Amino acid sequence: MASQSTGIQQLLAAEKKAAEKVAEARKRKAKRLKQAKEEAQADIEKYRGERETQYKRYEESVLGSRGDMEARIAESTKQKIHEISDNVHTNKELALKKLLDIMFEIKPELHETYNCKCRTHRESSHQCLVSEPTRASSIQIIIFTIYM
Repeated sequence: MASQSTGIQQLLAAEKKAAEKVAEARKRKAKRLKQAKEEAQADIEKYRGERETQYKRYEESVLGSRGDMEARIAESTKQKIHEISDNVHTNKELALKKLLDIMFEIKPELHETYNCKCRTHRESSHQCLVSEPTRASSIQIIIFTIYM
């Protein structure tokens, strides 16, 4: 019986040793997988960085930098404002003169529904073309005095 129990003991020890080797192999496999993941992640980050620098170079070459675009827009805006203020300065007097000419050019006309009250045309049905002298409106007088 002693030989049987020694054989069983050897069998159990061999089984235990095999289980330890399997467990160690699993640990090495997990470690290799973890290392492979880390290397793959590092490769991905490296590739992402390269592509981003390529894209930024492409964007800069095609569109220019954002600061450059902002500077160009600001310069263009300043130039347009300067042109507009120059136009206002050069055309201000002419515009005011035209506006005042239009306001002070009085063309007296009778309205088509006006009924003449003059003696010569009381009985007749046609309208009288003779009218009283017209006066400048109060707005025209006010503007004239402000302008002078």
